[in-house]
Amino acid sequence: MSLGFGSSAMAQAPRQPHAGEVAAGLRRLGVTGSVLYVAAHPDDENTRFLAWLVGERGLRAGYLSLTRGDGGQNLIGTEQDELLGLIRTYELLAARRVDGAEQLFTRARDFGYTKSADEALKIWGHDEVLADVVLAIRRFRPDVIVTRFSTNPPNHGHHTASALLAAEAFVAAADPKRFPEQLPEVKPWKADRLLHNVSTWNLKPDADMSGYLKVDVGGYDPLLGRSWGEVSAESRSQHKSQGFGVPAERGPLLEYFSPLAGTRPKADVFEGLDLTWKRWSGTEAVARAVDEAVKGFDVRAPHRSVPALVRVHEALSALPEDHPWKAYKLRETEALLAACAGLFLEARAAEPTAVPGTQVELNLTALNRSPAGLRLVSVTLPGGEAVATNTALAGHAPFKLSRKVKLPDDATISTPYWLRKPVMGGLFTLEGADRALTGQPEGGPALAVTFVYEASGRRISVTRPVVYVWTDPVRGELYRALEIVPAVTATLARDVLMFPNGASQSVSVVLAAGRGEASGKARLEVPQGWRVEPAEVPFQLAARGDERTVLFSVTPPKGATAKGRLRAIVESGGRTESWRLRTVSYEHIPPQAVRQPSEASLVPFALATKVKRIGYIPGPGDRVAESLAAVGYEVTVLPEERLAGEKLERFEAILVGVRAFNANPRLAVHRERLLKYVEGGGRLVVQYNTNSRVGPLTTFVGPHPLEIGRERVTDETAAMTPVTPNDPLLRAPNALTAADFEGWVQERGLYFASKWDERYRPVFAMSDPGEAPLQGSLLVTRHGKGTFAYTGLAFFRQLPAGVPGAYRLLANVLAQ
Repeated sequence: MSLGFGSSAMAQAPRQPHAGEVAAGLRRLGVTGSVLYVAAHPDDENTRFLAWLVGERGLRAGYLSLTRGDGGQNLIGTEQDELLGLIRTYELLAARRVDGAEQLFTRARDFGYTKSADEALKIWGHDEVLADVVLAIRRFRPDVIVTRFSTNPPNHGHHTASALLAAEAFVAAADPKRFPEQLPEVKPWKADRLLHNVSTWNLKPDADMSGYLKVDVGGYDPLLGRSWGEVSAESRSQHKSQGFGVPAERGPLLEYFSPLAGTRPKADVFEGLDLTWKRWSGTEAVARAVDEAVKGFDVRAPHRSVPALVRVHEALSALPEDHPWKAYKLRETEALLAACAGLFLEARAAEPTAVPGTQVELNLTALNRSPAGLRLVSVTLPGGEAVATNTALAGHAPFKLSRKVKLPDDATISTPYWLRKPVMGGLFTLEGADRALTGQPEGGPALAVTFVYEASGRRISVTRPVVYVWTDPVRGELYRALEIVPAVTATLARDVLMFPNGASQSVSVVLAAGRGEASGKARLEVPQGWRVEPAEVPFQLAARGDERTVLFSVTPPKGATAKGRLRAIVESGGRTESWRLRTVSYEHIPPQAVRQPSEASLVPFALATKVKRIGYIPGPGDRVAESLAAVGYEVTVLPEERLAGEKLERFEAILVGVRAFNANPRLAVHRERLLKYVEGGGRLVVQYNTNSRVGPLTTFVGPHPLEIGRERVTDETAAMTPVTPNDPLLRAPNALTAADFEGWVQERGLYFASKWDERYRPVFAMSDPGEAPLQGSLLVTRHGKGTFAYTGLAFFRQLPAGVPGAYRLLANVLAQ
């Protein structure tokens, strides 16, 4: 159930609002107020407040997330970095579809946890990300801006930076001298007030909140049959990759606010603001038309409101083009017109993908499911061809039209616009036409069709993206966007190829056909001195979607230590191209595909291993097991249900994945068996788990007392100083040097041990700048004949990123 005209993903099944939602939408036509909520990441937004703003107050609400959450962690899969950011982007759109708010972004990339706003602004580029926040304000034109976070540390540096930027942009957006390059598109905008939404999750029960503005956001709307706490819970629970499923809330829900800048209300967050059409001169006709539409609405016959909504549309159209609310209220009115008439307009493609230069078969449908008198005037196809239809839409009789359209030879390949260029530094790189999309949650559709229909003598234009629809035998009818794809993709199995000790590696490339009868040859481009066998592989793919895996052997130069780049090349149909395909598919978001140049890093390095047979108990969202297998370990994945019957003694070491004990409390059942394995001479290494008031760690497998805290070292270049210089873990089987701790990504580690029994031996001391050294990143102890280790070091990030020193260090940990 959606509350309003919020953001939603293009490729989602159409949803007909019921009469209660239409009635609520009519009421919102009379409201001309807006609120922009500002924070740093997906899941930072206050969905209770957003749902209340849209549902109870009828306001336009938006959430500006500075980042797409790329640096977070993943509870539902193994995607990290930009693929996780893609998931979290569409989780935000799923949330907005529920609570009715709109979704905005900046170009800032989530580079992971930082303790410093200064570091965040330095990595992003202060002026660049500030410009994006100003652009968002000038586009959205809010009356009120609300920050989620305070500027007072300690806090996540991204959180603090979001509050600092909101305060600075509050002033800058109104100044025509700031970012004047934006003014051809937008005008300066002065919001009335800036508020801070005071966080309550850490407040003591007896905290004095009398000095803050108080709002009860726990109301109930009988038109929808839901309270805002119920709507909010459904919205927040869309953040599944972060484990934010929450229960529905009913009854009073208090939110607190502190004025920061602008006018300072004393009793209500909207005190002193006129949020009706009366605030704008020359809008009397609009206000009268809206009042008439609201009063005349019949929930049992919504189609009777079509003439009234047409009069609203006419009054809005008469406003000056630069009126702040004209375009938005016209879109709202047009959506309500279609809802009252039960109007269904859709453009389907016969196939899910198409290759540049080929034809796409389109099947168009227009259906009036009410007694309202509507006429379909015309449709405009991709490419600009207008087809006059002049057909009455009545009697539940669908209008259908099938046409084929030819794609240009240079049609743009479909991929998320912010990932079209390589992801580097603190900002996503946008070039050409993509630059105009700055801040948008997603780009435009590959193809679109415009329907023009007539209602009560007025013509309305509606544009629909071209979609592909299919039926899953379990989930039913599903939608996805039509995608323009290469004739053949050549996807490497891994982004990083490790070459321990100069050994040759088998490199697999999956060739996938975007069209039928695709043939040609595939080859690999490597740096000078590297050897590839065979030089090329011919292929034939008969039908669209056919795949073939081809293998190459790649050998580094003797004694090579320098990293290089490999590119998979396809020559087919007179074109030489390099594309890889990565997909994201989960039931709560539309399927997504990322197409980028098919490249991988080549990393030659020295690696000594004392053990080979590894058992891996998986946790959520890491690729450590496959990374170890790629450098020669024999890795057996041991899901919890397999542990009871497994002979653990056959493994030389057992490694436990990140947050395994958090995600699967049943691992506690196997604690004694795992400790007996260690006692008998086994090696058990547990990667980080979390322990907090919200999510306490009830069982831990260590043989001696150990507490996990919240400590972390976010500076990936922080010195890793041995607590004992001659610690055997640093000497065998790999003699580690300072070079092994260079090139780490995002962080050194997280969720270090905070307290431990004296029988544990800390290996490293490290710290972020200006902080005391921490020794809980890696603890080792003997137990019986074997060894146990706990580590918060971020191996789950370093191994997939191809950090040689992390492989060498983990090899030593496994060998103790």
